[in-house]
Amino acid sequence: MTYRPYIENSSPEIAANTIICLIHQTNYLLDQQLRQLERAFFSEGGFTERLYRVRKRRQ
Repeated sequence: MTYRPYIENSSPEIAANTIICLIHQTNYLLDQQLRQLERAFFSEGGFTERLYRVRKRRQ
């Protein structure tokens, strides 16, 4: 909703630039999320490894 006026009520150039900026912001956030998931994978292991540890503790 924040960027809606820039897209709907502006010239095509401004709307396109706004959308490009939103794409860049989204890409940045996705990169951050992937880095965090990678760190978690290296420190905690994958799903199968974590599941094995949980099952092992229950025995």
